[in-house]
Amino acid sequence: MDTIQKNHRFSVAPMLDWTDRHCRYFLRLLSTETMLYTEMVTSGAIIYGKGDYLGFDAAEHPLVLQLGGSNPSDMAKCAEIAQRRGFDEININVGCPSDRVKNGSFGACLMAEPQIVAACVEAMRKEIDIPVTVKCRIGIDDMDDDQGLTNFVTPLTEVGVNHLIVHARKAWLKGLSPKENRDVPPLNYPRVYRLKEQFPELFVTINGGINTIDEAKQHLTHVDGVMMGREVYSNPYILQTVDHDIFGCKQNIDLTRQSIVEKMTRYIHQQHLQGVRVWHIARHVLGLFQGQVGGKIWRRYLSQNGTGKHNNPNLLLDAYEQVLLAQNKADLFSQNNQP
Repeated sequence: MDTIQKNHRFSVAPMLDWTDRHCRYFLRLLSTETMLYTEMVTSGAIIYGKGDYLGFDAAEHPLVLQLGGSNPSDMAKCAEIAQRRGFDEININVGCPSDRVKNGSFGACLMAEPQIVAACVEAMRKEIDIPVTVKCRIGIDDMDDDQGLTNFVTPLTEVGVNHLIVHARKAWLKGLSPKENRDVPPLNYPRVYRLKEQFPELFVTINGGINTIDEAKQHLTHVDGVMMGREVYSNPYILQTVDHDIFGCKQNIDLTRQSIVEKMTRYIHQQHLQGVRVWHIARHVLGLFQGQVGGKIWRRYLSQNGTGKHNNPNLLLDAYEQVLLAQNKADLFSQNNQP
């Protein structure tokens, strides 16, 4: 039986075009315990692609590769490669509703084909020792009830899946865009709770519409893990309290925004020497000062001075200086207007 890592109590969702290796390095600075996921990588890209889709920094551990595909042989081959490259787990994408994914016969459309998913899991588990998990929706199209979800999950548990990540919205495969599928279908958290009650031995992680750590803690009274996505990306400093509030670790009082800026600047310098453009990294930290005085100045400075032909490895430090000026000005104004 695969061992479930304690880190799954809180995780950051795999997000296409967002959770690349630079984003994950940044997020790891904010939380040492949170489980991180790659963007979805297709089996075809790994087997036939010319680029390296599996690169990561050792600092990103614990790290899960999210894999898209439906051919058991190809999935098993990719699983073996991923284990050899050092990933801690592999997750099968059965939740993405895009037409491109559907045409490739993987993603959310596989919820109607649980035996195919089970065959992939079985083939992968024969080749590797690291865990294989599945991320799905609560349903698709007209398959929108508890029994439909049960019918999907049961064959997976029979081939050894002991951790399921469930996005608490169904996916409309006809008529809604991927973006609309993230918001239009209503959230149904109770269905995920009932799934946990029905399969008490299954480690169930809930995903979808979770925006605060307090909300995460409330969900953890019903399920085993919480996965947060877009809120973390737009407001990454929310991770600053996760190690303490979710995992019970000692508070890291040195985890300031300034320290993150300094650490990311060192990382940018290293990557810059390897030919990585600064903006490819800096775009992931636009939300670092979300809700703070100077937050808009931070985002504007990075956007105006990080894109195009600009390629300054000290970009974050320069932006931070502008933030400090704004904060000092605000403090002075406040002091001068006290009664």
